[in-house]
Amino acid sequence: MKRNNFVKTGILILSISVIPIQPLLAQEDKNEYKESCTSIMVGKDASADGSVMTSHTCDAYYRTWLEFVPAKENEPGTKHPIYWGTMHTHTAWSREKLEHKGEIPEADKTFAYLNTAYPCLNEKQLAIGETTFGGRVELRNKEGLFLIEELERIALQRCTTARHAIKLIGELIKEYGYADGGECITIADPHEVWQMEILGEGPDKIGGVWAAQRIPDDHVGIAANICRIGEIDLKDPDYFMASDNVFKVAKKMKYWDGKQPFKFWESYTGKKPFSIREYFVLSSLAPSLHLDFEAEELPFSVKPEKKVDIREILKFFRTTYEGTEWEMTKNLKITVERKDENDSVHVDTIISPSAHPWLARDKRKMLNSIKPDVVIRHRPIAVQYCAYSWIVQLRDWLPDEIGGRLWFGFDVPRESPRIPIYAGNLNLPKSFSICGQDHFSRESAVWAFRRANRLAMVKWGEGKEIIEPVVQEFENKAFDEIDFIEKRALELLKKDEENAKNGIETQLCREFLTRYSNDFARAAIDRWWELGDELWVKFRWAF
Repeated sequence: MKRNNFVKTGILILSISVIPIQPLLAQEDKNEYKESCTSIMVGKDASADGSVMTSHTCDAYYRTWLEFVPAKENEPGTKHPIYWGTMHTHTAWSREKLEHKGEIPEADKTFAYLNTAYPCLNEKQLAIGETTFGGRVELRNKEGLFLIEELERIALQRCTTARHAIKLIGELIKEYGYADGGECITIADPHEVWQMEILGEGPDKIGGVWAAQRIPDDHVGIAANICRIGEIDLKDPDYFMASDNVFKVAKKMKYWDGKQPFKFWESYTGKKPFSIREYFVLSSLAPSLHLDFEAEELPFSVKPEKKVDIREILKFFRTTYEGTEWEMTKNLKITVERKDENDSVHVDTIISPSAHPWLARDKRKMLNSIKPDVVIRHRPIAVQYCAYSWIVQLRDWLPDEIGGRLWFGFDVPRESPRIPIYAGNLNLPKSFSICGQDHFSRESAVWAFRRANRLAMVKWGEGKEIIEPVVQEFENKAFDEIDFIEKRALELLKKDEENAKNGIETQLCREFLTRYSNDFARAAIDRWWELGDELWVKFRWAF
């Protein structure tokens, strides 16, 4: 009886560790908390269907509301206000926590875009992923006007291609200054995908320094909180772009002597240009390269040994290295007693049913009873402090409204379903417009997923058997019906075009896609509320 009470108490303690309060995570495990955001990129000739892909996991305490911002025509002389703090507002309409930093001339016309914490996709199939790498702290100059999220927003409002977006961002940085830490954005259109890395210019200069490198069409790349761009060949503008001061600043700050071969990552961060996430994805896709995790550098991108299907990228985003040498729970073992048919007592060592891949370090030590310096844990792509994530497909053989297809998910990528959202969508469910970071709310979509997902972690050995099949069920549902949906959308787009010739403006295609996405989202939300209730009942004695 005492032993059972102890087990229940242990499970209660462990269950507390999954409460999604990011500041507590930061205090418990600062190194893991700082490793936030992953972007995988796929060239059109590397993908199974010819689509270009980029992606983003927003792995931090950022807002979880999102909305479609419509296209707009502006009067001459209109100004575009620049704010800081947009990633921490509570709803789409609130302006608390915002700081007005300045303004720039507005464009005559802007494109509609999907406004996430880091704005991500516009109606012209331009998409931008993001991952922070920090860089050398002395380069940051807070007198600059722009943080990375506002540069993404402006590019999506004004650009239709990745190259145009890179050039515009470079011009804005040069004229108005960059105030953020080192950031990588992965910019894609239906034809190509680029990786752009940006830093400030230093304490005495309001500007910035940056480089951009294109992922070859038959390659896959990944950016995961580490500066990755190496040597820059500016004589090859089809694959490289950079600020005009990229070498000058490195010399001035004594990061580069001008004699050794120049590598962007080496000069501007001085850190190894890859870690487990880059290694895991690249080596999985190109095993014959025999990439070495102990090497000083990995290839910037690799040619996969077989073309990559979107569902394989979705699988990467769910990974916690299960079944590999980096498996997150392999050391979290307990001993249990059992009796055989002869009443002989046997002691077995098993993975604790309360152990899950996202346990904080002190909880892992409690389960494993091992010394701190023995604990080796590699950060997975799917983490418990993920606000949201997405993978987008950009397809040049389809009209923009249909060609841009984004697979969106709230909370832990391994435990939540993917919701298809199109570049042509007009709006999202109302529950998407309310943030869930500051308090629990049944009006906020993220809490349907977060609540069920955390309850599944209470006894992960059983919880994953409940929640993961439903994730797969929704994924299968989407891929079973998506071809029909897009065929019907194309038919409606033709009707829109015919109506336009007769002077009748309709949006039959966009309304249809919006209705489909929103119905899919509501079905997923309802199912996860139900899963949460089921898990409360199933694990009621665990507390």
